[in-house]
Amino acid sequence: MTSRESILARIRAALADPAPAPEQPIPRDYLRTHSPDDPAALLDLLHHNLADYRARVHRCNEAELPGALAGLLAERGSRTVAVPPGLPPAWLGAAAVTAVPDDGTLTAARLDTADSVVTGCALAIAETGTIVLDGGPGQGRRLLSLVPDHHLCVVRAPGQVVASVPLALPRLDPARPQTWISGPSATSDIELDRVEGVHGPRTLEVLLVEG
Repeated sequence: MTSRESILARIRAALADPAPAPEQPIPRDYLRTHSPDDPAALLDLLHHNLADYRARVHRCNEAELPGALAGLLAERGSRTVAVPPGLPPAWLGAAAVTAVPDDGTLTAARLDTADSVVTGCALAIAETGTIVLDGGPGQGRRLLSLVPDHHLCVVRAPGQVVASVPLALPRLDPARPQTWISGPSATSDIELDRVEGVHGPRTLEVLLVEG
C-alpha cells in the first residue's frame, strides 16, 4: 500500500463511524464582553486600543466634524480625497479639497493618486480597537480603504461602538463584504522589522464623533 492509499484508508475509516451528535446543545455560557456597560468608558477603551495599534485618534462632536475633517486634511496637505457613495456632503463642506467620487469605475491606479480617503464605518469594537466596514453608505468598496495611503474614518458614538466581537457579529450582515481594520497596514519580517503601508493605508486616522 502506498502512502497515499494509507492516508485515504485512514480517512475512510474515520468517516465510516462518525460520533453521534450531542443530545444537548453545546453550552454558550462564556462571557460576551469583559467591559462595563458604560458608553463613556467604552469610548475611552476604543480610543486607547486604536492608539495602541498606532492609529491617530481624534474626538469631536457632530457640529465640529466638518471643521475637524478640514483641519486634518489641511494638516496632511491633502488636495484630492476619494469619496464613497453616500458620504454626507456636509462632512467635507469646510475642506479645501477636490472630491473624487467613486462611482464604481475608479481603478486602483486612479485611487493611488488620491491623497486621502474619507469614510464612515459599520461599527467599531472597543476591546480589540477594530473598525469594521461593510460597504454600506458612506463606506464604499473595499478598494477605497486599501489603496490610498491615508484613510480618515468617522465613528459615531455611542451608536456605532460595541464592546466586543461577540456583540459585534449579530449586528453585521454576513452576506456583506466586511473589512476589519485594526490600525494602519503593517507587517514585519523574520527579524521583526516593522514595515507600514504594504497591505493598505500607511496612516489611519479615526474621528470619534460624540453626540
